[in-house]
Amino acid sequence: MASVMLVPLVAAAALFMENLDATVIATSLPAIARDLHQDPVILKLAFTSYLIALAVFIPVSGWAADRFGARNVFRGAIVIFTLASAACGFADSLEWLVVARAVQGLGGAMMTPVGRLILLRSVPKRELVQALAYLTIPALLAPLVGPLVGGFITTYFHWRWIFWINIPVGVLGLVLATRYMPDVRADRVPPLDWLGLCLSGLGLAAIIFGFTITGGEVLPRLAGPALIIAGAVLVALYVQHARRAPHPILDLRLFRIPTFRSSVVGGTVFRTGIGSIPFLLPLMLQVGFGLNPFQSGSLTFAAAAGALVMKFTALPILRRFGFRRVLVFNALVCGAFLAINGMFTAHTPHGIILLALLTGGFFRSLQFTSLNALAFADVPPPILSQATGMSAVAQQLASAAGVGLAALLLESARSLRGDTALVTADFSIAFIIIGVFTAFSAFLHLGLEKDAGAEVAGAARK
Repeated sequence: MASVMLVPLVAAAALFMENLDATVIATSLPAIARDLHQDPVILKLAFTSYLIALAVFIPVSGWAADRFGARNVFRGAIVIFTLASAACGFADSLEWLVVARAVQGLGGAMMTPVGRLILLRSVPKRELVQALAYLTIPALLAPLVGPLVGGFITTYFHWRWIFWINIPVGVLGLVLATRYMPDVRADRVPPLDWLGLCLSGLGLAAIIFGFTITGGEVLPRLAGPALIIAGAVLVALYVQHARRAPHPILDLRLFRIPTFRSSVVGGTVFRTGIGSIPFLLPLMLQVGFGLNPFQSGSLTFAAAAGALVMKFTALPILRRFGFRRVLVFNALVCGAFLAINGMFTAHTPHGIILLALLTGGFFRSLQFTSLNALAFADVPPPILSQATGMSAVAQQLASAAGVGLAALLLESARSLRGDTALVTADFSIAFIIIGVFTAFSAFLHLGLEKDAGAEVAGAARK
């Protein structure tokens, strides 16, 4: 049990800092937009610049951990993330904030994947679901308190402090990593695939950024589609390169493993829908319903509370019903709860909103835990670092796409009305469409075997 608990506790401070940052900025977006004299929807760039940096640099995180040692990479990531957080707090323009958030993404790209890699190499497969649950419990505390802390700070102090509170947490994480983080390295480290890194990084960044600015007024109207096309060409070139390269930065052969393929492909669709929530929900509560940041955070924290409760029930649920049934049925349930958010109005009792968000958070967290554990169920130990990198890249791409999709739906809805102001109906349309999109991920898990992933759930395969 010590081996299961030690690494998650060491990584807790860094994961807490990273997740706290994501939740507090979501609650504070309208206030930041007012202070920087920007449209709240344009603040999607502060989300996506961070996620783009994650997608670009995560592929190299596994190689860096193997080459330079997990502890050194982990400590460096904490330092970068903490300094960038301080820079975000001093931002006086949208451009400054976007650049500082991108640097934060560079630090974040090395923290979570490296921590997960150490965990995967430290525990037996039968304990993997439980270990991943322990790893995410400290991180779930951040979304639980983040909306409350972010809302309180923004309402009664200033939004800049939502970034500066990362500084003491980062110092604590650095001390813990120095004292307790095991210095895991690979016995043999292949040369870094520089060409693959450039092709995949630039391609993915162009696609995400192009999708983000499509339909907006940040750049000329044709810039978004042009970036998407250019990114798609670069990604296609990478696919050709990966087939010939002996050690590609993102190994596409991982998709030959059915459990990994189902987790990443189905999970990407699911996470795209869920990725819209941190952007869409606080905007609806504040811009659509007129709540202040603290009132908004007092409601949105319920989703994290439901997620935290689920972590203690995921293992028995998976043992009882199996990964396939859980992933298929639960995706439909999660899609329904997303659509329900679109039925809220400014007059909906807050108790009903709290209950819906609490229950929806429970089921979403069950899906995330299942997807994360299934991804590594059948991955051989020698290629775990490549698998963690590929899985993490897919997750961040989906999160960025979720923000872009939500912003595009809002911009389209108000454009069709011929207005620049956001109204409640715009958010309702967005939530219902995203709910249907999320539910579609259920069909991508139907090809799994009935006992797929049984070993990581602690059950015997038939």
